[in-house]
Amino acid sequence: MKTEIKLIDYLSTRRSIPAFQLGEPGPSRTEVEDMLKLASRVPDHGKLAPWRFVVYRGEGRRRISEAMAKIALADRPDLSEEMVRVENTRLTRAPVVVAVVSRAAPHVKVPEWEQVLSAGAVCLNLIMAANAHGYAANWITEWYAFDPRAHALLGVEPHEKVAGFIHIGTPTVPPTERPRPELSEIVTWVGDDG
Repeated sequence: MKTEIKLIDYLSTRRSIPAFQLGEPGPSRTEVEDMLKLASRVPDHGKLAPWRFVVYRGEGRRRISEAMAKIALADRPDLSEEMVRVENTRLTRAPVVVAVVSRAAPHVKVPEWEQVLSAGAVCLNLIMAANAHGYAANWITEWYAFDPRAHALLGVEPHEKVAGFIHIGTPTVPPTERPRPELSEIVTWVGDDG
């Protein structure tokens, strides 16, 4: 039975797990669909849905990873054996990987920047949805998020951009905390007399 947690407690302890520390079991197709429904509930000025999802599961993840590794090797033929292994496993680190693809474009009423922010909100919502289903997740953008040659393999159209790859699975190690910024370093108060 899953333990219920208050939202404030969740937000005060939320932590990403590195993708290579995510293993089986991964979410079922039904669970992924539920996560995507929750992820879609974000601010979206103009109701444009300026983003979409590409879900990578099963054997296809290996084939795409290996094809992307060939691109990486073509660009950097001196890659170490370890880095070749890394490139060959880009989409197989976690049982499920979801690309959040931004379709932001000029619009008569909705600034493109707001559409991009909406895609970012989808990424965070997807992480929280995965956590709510009892899984861990990590939001990653690496070279292949920005490479048109990789986009062709990943199902990303030329006019689209990758907001992030969300890796989802079961943590193989306990999460660890990392330093967070001090509020005094990131907050400016204006017009507050208290």
